[in-house]
Amino acid sequence: MSNSEENMREIKINSNEANQRVDKFLSKYLDKANKSFIYKMLRKKNITLNNKKSDGSEKLNEGDIIKIFFTEETLEKFSSKPDKNNIISSMQKVSKIDVHNIIYEDDNLILYNKPAGELSQKAEVNDMSVNEQLIRYMLDNNEIKESEFKTFKPSVCNRLDRNTSGMLIFGKSMAGLQTMAELLRNRDMHKYYLCIVRGIITKEEEITGYLTKDRKNNKVKIVKDNIDSKGEYIRTKYIPICNNKEYTLLKVLLITGKTHQIRAHLSSIGHSIIGDVKYGEQSVNSYFKREYGLKYQLLHSYELQFDNVDGALSYLSNKKFTAPLSDRFIQIINGEKLNGNLEQ
Repeated sequence: MSNSEENMREIKINSNEANQRVDKFLSKYLDKANKSFIYKMLRKKNITLNNKKSDGSEKLNEGDIIKIFFTEETLEKFSSKPDKNNIISSMQKVSKIDVHNIIYEDDNLILYNKPAGELSQKAEVNDMSVNEQLIRYMLDNNEIKESEFKTFKPSVCNRLDRNTSGMLIFGKSMAGLQTMAELLRNRDMHKYYLCIVRGIITKEEEITGYLTKDRKNNKVKIVKDNIDSKGEYIRTKYIPICNNKEYTLLKVLLITGKTHQIRAHLSSIGHSIIGDVKYGEQSVNSYFKREYGLKYQLLHSYELQFDNVDGALSYLSNKKFTAPLSDRFIQIINGEKLNGNLEQ
């Protein structure tokens, strides 16, 4: 390969490509090349960073210049082009997002009130999910170009079960994705859920345990002691809002976030969520299905509280957002006389 200006592709790093390693970026850009080839090109200075030799470990900054000294034929061999027609065609199959469900939006993220029954992300190739709907929303608003999909793709940052409603975080930028991932990993944000459970709870409490997964049945089991060392440690805090002598409206703080944690943890202490066909009680579920048409667990990701947020999203520090309840949730609260102060 000739290291000449005639056979050179220059890439100026934008904000959504920054803050990642050079080799990671190149693996996306030269998506048909293996890593050993990329490192070989870096060693031979057929790929440079800011006109200097790179070993691939450097972190990219916005405005950095990567030069790739390949012929067009070689570049086409190792780098596939985003299929604009395919992207547009696939997005046209995705239904438009309901903008009334957008709780908050800025250049870095969207907070979206996901209805029960919708997927956060695809489970199968042909699934439609909120993730695809929000990507289409960005495309329709010219907030992202098809050409950017190769090195950056916006995405949801947290998942909710299909039949759990409420607060879904969607990263529109690399800064949004990375900041939210760090906050979720370090538990530097507080996620509160609302649910109605069987039985009477009168005092606030934090419960702990260990969660093991039954992948065959897509269920989890909660045990108090991690005897076989296979369980994942979990912490759940619940705050009773009010009760009607049979059921309690709870506000639940998810301290650790594991699959089905709230549903299984509450069920393990005798307070299953109404409507929950996996962890609940058939007689309770039958009553709420008959009286209110409830066919799924009544669990709603209600509130998101940020503490101190560093970096590009520092403006979110100490802010709180709430996701309005569905009409059915409100109907059940009113029907069961469980109206209480949700600001507890």
